[in-house]
Amino acid sequence: MPQTTNDSGENAQTVRWGILGTGFIAGLQTSDLVANGCSVQAVGSRSAEAAARFAAEFGIDSAHGSYEDLVGDPEVDAVYISTPHPFHYENALLALNAGKHVLVEKPFAMNARQAREIVDLAESKGLVALEAMWTRYLPHMVRIRELVRSGALGDVRTVIADHNQNLPKDPLHRLNNPELGGGALLDLGIYPVSFAFDVLGAPVDVRALASTTSTGVDRQTAMIFGYGDGQQALLHCALDTAGPNRAAVIGTEGSIEIDSVWYSPTPFTRYDANGTVVERFEEPVTGRGMQYQAWELERLVRAGATANDILSARETVQVMETMDEVRRQIGLSYAADRT
Repeated sequence: MPQTTNDSGENAQTVRWGILGTGFIAGLQTSDLVANGCSVQAVGSRSAEAAARFAAEFGIDSAHGSYEDLVGDPEVDAVYISTPHPFHYENALLALNAGKHVLVEKPFAMNARQAREIVDLAESKGLVALEAMWTRYLPHMVRIRELVRSGALGDVRTVIADHNQNLPKDPLHRLNNPELGGGALLDLGIYPVSFAFDVLGAPVDVRALASTTSTGVDRQTAMIFGYGDGQQALLHCALDTAGPNRAAVIGTEGSIEIDSVWYSPTPFTRYDANGTVVERFEEPVTGRGMQYQAWELERLVRAGATANDILSARETVQVMETMDEVRRQIGLSYAADRT
């Protein structure tokens, strides 16, 4: 990788990004990368025309008409994977086998087996495999972790979070199509599930109930997670009804209420045990805030590390294991579960 000079005058590696996929989310991530000084070197699509349009829009030097050409580009160090859920597994393996670090959109894979294979391959090659759970890296979440770990809330007893949106009803749309990993859980529920992991860790008990669409995917899913010391997480997601999209962390000595939309850059209010406001956290964020997860991958690469304590690859596997259990309880399966 080429060298640049950081603020202290020391040499630092420039991580050169390749964008795999040219959809809506890829555009959001690339916009934040470009706006925040990251090096976006190349883009790859199944269509040379789509890659060229994307490259022109974001000022990217190289456009590849196949994913194989993108991951084979010697000028690319890390690949951001933003294809639909069922393709994350094969795309991640393709990039890792080409020697590239990967930032894989959520959900990381279709199930825990696929996630485990991606992580095992990355570890065997000494490469970073990071789930693009951008919420974990936002300033308000960093502060919430500080408060929880410092004991400012006392013993944390409850996490509450929802992610409800009014999304397209077309049965052929990927959100409603089981062949494309449709359903509320994988697309929306991953956010509150990951948030519960962030605050309370992996649950020891999982209870789930869902309603399905005419296409057979979950329309809405409610989850209760139980923990060894009696803590609970109350989580909900839905794809056809807009909701408050708020979250809370409740402890014996205080609580945190995160404004809508809680999983994006937003303020929160901390209260003491008597309900008195003791902190109002607000920190402006440039763009959508997706640069923070990219910066974390770059930091790991420069440090020669492959995992962090914010969202390690092994925790990502645990999250997928819990999602698998939720899907088992609600009767939701995909083709990937049968291969």
